[in-house]
Amino acid sequence: MQIDTTKMSSRGQVVIPLDMRKDIKEGDRLIVIRKDDEIIIKKSVSEWTLLSEKSFSETWLSKEEDEAWKDL
Repeated sequence: MQIDTTKMSSRGQVVIPLDMRKDIKEGDRLIVIRKDDEIIIKKSVSEWTLLSEKSFSETWLSKEEDEAWKDL
């Protein structure tokens, strides 16, 4: 696992640190998930991934599910 920091610009842009974006190229789709105070960015491999992430987030965003999966 890698951890780093970044800042958001006045235009809402965020730079992903260079060593964390080595497998991401210009034009790649990224999935952005927000839940409470967490923001997760995932590389999307296809349109189907994006659709499944949306349907997944609709059913998964509960305290019970968070508790069940928090240590994995």
